Amino acid sequence: MGGSLAGLLAAHVLAGHADRVTVVERDRYPEGPQPRPGVPQGRHPHVLLKGGQTALESLLPGFLTELREAGAPRVGMPEDMVLWQSGRWFRRVSATTHIYTGSRAQLEELVRRRVLADPVISVLEATDAVGLLGDATRVRGVLVRDRSGEARAEPRPLEADLVVDASGSGTKAPQWLTAIGAEPPHEETIDTGLAYASRVYRGTNGALDGETRGYYAYPDPEQVHAGGALPLEDGTHLVIVSGLRGDEPPTGDDQFVTYAKRLPHPLLHRWLGEAEPLSPAFGYRRTANVRRRYDLLGRPAGFLATGDALCTFNPIYGQGMAVAAMSAVALREALADRRRTPTTRRVQRALLAASRLAWDISAGADRKMPGAVGTATDGGSADRFAGWYLSRVQERAPGDPVVGRAFRAVLTLSEPVTALFAPPVARAVLFGPPAPTPTEPPATPEKPGSPAS
Repeated sequence: MGGSLAGLLAAHVLAGHADRVTVVERDRYPEGPQPRPGVPQGRHPHVLLKGGQTALESLLPGFLTELREAGAPRVGMPEDMVLWQSGRWFRRVSATTHIYTGSRAQLEELVRRRVLADPVISVLEATDAVGLLGDATRVRGVLVRDRSGEARAEPRPLEADLVVDASGSGTKAPQWLTAIGAEPPHEETIDTGLAYASRVYRGTNGALDGETRGYYAYPDPEQVHAGGALPLEDGTHLVIVSGLRGDEPPTGDDQFVTYAKRLPHPLLHRWLGEAEPLSPAFGYRRTANVRRRYDLLGRPAGFLATGDALCTFNPIYGQGMAVAAMSAVALREALADRRRTPTTRRVQRALLAASRLAWDISAGADRKMPGAVGTATDGGSADRFAGWYLSRVQERAPGDPVVGRAFRAVLTLSEPVTALFAPPVARAVLFGPPAPTPTEPPATPEKPGSPAS
């Protein structure tokens, strides 16, 4: 259920274990890389983190070459970016990781082309999933309804040995499970009320051209406004600004630019005054972290959840596409494990584990934001100690290359959080003072061996 990244990649894995895989997708796929209604965040910035790159290349060998050939910008961190966090500018030392910042529509179209070339996989486009078949012990299929005609079609059954919910953050699966007598999942939630707006611009000259490919200021409890500009495949930049509940960014032309003044430095606001707007501003407000615990006992067999239907993150951290790919790898490994029978619960636990690091990062950061509400806002004493240590990491990451490398590796989901406790990192975090950082946005990368200015 759902034919976006998570659903397509899950279908790709399942095609190696099934006679037939059917993707139920409510939209009609566009011709080429175009936004579509079923991806409500499609017009907003997306980044493919290192963990997602590794997973996609493992699933679809040669994919990253295709992505580069399609023009997706590959941005070095922190060398290519002007970055601000917790009151400090990052030194622009040599890149230790790279992200892809092209449009979501482009990346999804490339995945779709590869996955749907498999004859085992078919798609029911313009079709809604409207319920589940089965009972409290086992899910046996879905109810689907054609939405392409003018008249409202009657639902029809689509039987299946396994149903995978990849329908996104708006999933109705908990209600559908209740309707067949099964127990819905417990939900863990953290909602800061963050909202953001995005708009495409073409730059002329200035700080986001030449040796600077992008800019981003991250939010924190003292500076709740955030934003930046990321390059797209056609040479334009996608600009985003964000704020919390009660101070949401507007989408009107002049108001969007004015809102950028709330950021901790006038760099982006000045650039917007010179750049050419190429699109309207689009807003988005559904940014709560939600984790559905399908891994707990009592759930029916024959049903799995993946992607945002399992674990939704505040999109400001850019984790969704990477976790979709990493979850598909986890699904593949769980099904291929000859030592253990791939029961529904065992596979679901593997899918949850694939999203755990991203959840810890997103939920951990959002718990500290003012006004955060939800069932998981109290992380307990262990979370408070981790918060103390991570605050020291964040203080040192902008200026210390050793701490910065580990920090970026964890944030890009390419290393576990234990990388932050490796001896060289721990020594710097626990015993060393924060290293000097630039006092103004660094306009150019540092030359090897040069000190922070």
